[in-house]
Amino acid sequence: MSRRLIAVTALVVVAAALTACSGSTSPESTSSSEPGAGSDFGLVTDGTLTVATEGTYRPFSFHGDGGTGDLTGFDVEIIQAVADKLGLEVEFQETQWDAIFAGLDAGRFDVIANQVSISDQREEKYLFSTPYTVSPGVIVVADDDDSISSFADLAGKTTAQSLTSNWNDLATESGAKVEGVEGWAQAVELLRQGRVDATINDKLTFLDYEKTTSDSGLKIAAETDDAGKQAFVFTKDKTALVDAIDTALDELRADGTLAEISDKYFGEDVTQ
Repeated sequence: MSRRLIAVTALVVVAAALTACSGSTSPESTSSSEPGAGSDFGLVTDGTLTVATEGTYRPFSFHGDGGTGDLTGFDVEIIQAVADKLGLEVEFQETQWDAIFAGLDAGRFDVIANQVSISDQREEKYLFSTPYTVSPGVIVVADDDDSISSFADLAGKTTAQSLTSNWNDLATESGAKVEGVEGWAQAVELLRQGRVDATINDKLTFLDYEKTTSDSGLKIAAETDDAGKQAFVFTKDKTALVDAIDTALDELRADGTLAEISDKYFGEDVTQ
């Protein structure tokens, strides 16, 4: 082989190596699981989905082992599965319900995962994912109370409700006087003490309470005609993130993950 041919060959090899290093030919797309995932979503922290949740709302968001264990729950597991699909880490920020929307507005979180019901009023201000829970609301009363059997019977009665919840709106519309509480646990305590007549909440919350509490002394007095739909909540500028999460939810529904998580907590699929 001549020296000239050797020199040309060497130049070709060097050029090929430089081309490969620069990535100037046949660029490959970056997968969502690589560093920088979520950079197009306007996340609070790049690569991390910052999630607001109560951490005291069993079975959706709570701490196991009597409140001392890790954060877990139906909503927690679903948003974790969504983040895994998107190649994002998750950071949960536990926040009281009455402050959770203010925190979202202030940009402290990317999303709320806390059984937030879709309503016309909320849709005017926020974006919602596709629903991941479908369940009616219920009136819960003491099991020896037969004075309430419909929402009309709440007129003049006292109910315990979180003041910023849609259940508070329903109680007020039904003519009830509302005793403000921080959440389900406090509402149930007031009800069992006889300090209020009823509380309105999601049916799944009550069913879980019945399942985990022996002799609860409570019963369902009435249900809403229409089932509520719960979804993840975002500020209006998070369109790209909502679209990505909707796609992830579709995939998780198709592969059976949503049904599996639902069955774990409720014994049936409540996600559609």
